[in-house]
Amino acid sequence: MSNKIMYLFALCTLVFTSCQATSNTSKPVSLATLPVNGDREEAIMAAGCFWCIETSLGLLEGVDTVISGYIGGKGANPTYAQVTTGQTGYAEAVKITYDPKVISYDELLKAFFQLHDPTQLNRQGNDVGTQYRSALFPLNAEQEEKADYYISQLNAEKAYDKPIVTTIEKADVFYPAEDYHQDYFNKNPGNSYCQFVVQPKLDKFKKVFADKLK
Repeated sequence: MSNKIMYLFALCTLVFTSCQATSNTSKPVSLATLPVNGDREEAIMAAGCFWCIETSLGLLEGVDTVISGYIGGKGANPTYAQVTTGQTGYAEAVKITYDPKVISYDELLKAFFQLHDPTQLNRQGNDVGTQYRSALFPLNAEQEEKADYYISQLNAEKAYDKPIVTTIEKADVFYPAEDYHQDYFNKNPGNSYCQFVVQPKLDKFKKVFADKLK
C-alpha cells in the first residue's frame, strides 16, 4: 500500500473518530450477537481467495482467530465445489475474531485494502468470478458506517488509479469452509498457488504491518 493510501487511512480514522465524538465447518455461524466471548468482536471480509487473506490477518496482534468460509449467497450449507462455479452468489470470505482493545476495526480495514486490489470487479488476478469479489459484511451499524466512509474518502482522494468496487453487503449467515481450507497456507507451503500467489502477498503484508504483528 502506498504512503498516500496509508496517510488517507490515518486521516479517515481521525476524522471519523472526531465526528463520532461530537455526534450522538458446514454448520452456519450466527452473526446476531456482538461482542463475542465477552470482550471480543467479529468482522467478516472478502478479498479474493480466502487462502490469501486468512494467513496474513491471523498474524496481526489482537486477532484471535481467522476462519475461512462462505457468505452472501443463496442455498444452505454451500460446498467449495458449489461456490467455485460462481452460480451460488457466495463469496469466499473470512470471519475474524479480535480484541478491540488491541486492534480496531479501522486497522482491520487498512489490512483489508492492503491485501488485495479493491478496484478489480469480481476477480483478483487470475481468480475470476463473483465468489472472488471484494466485499465487506458489517456486523453492526458502526462497522457499516466506517466501511462506507473509508471507501467514499479513498475514492474522493483518488487513492487508487481506478474507482473502488468493494461492495458493502448485509451479513446473514457465515458458513465455515471445509476443514482442509482452514490454515491452508501453513499446512500446504509447497502448493504452487501458495508459493506464487499467497507468499508474495504475505511477504508484502509483513513489511507494511511490521509493527502490528504478533
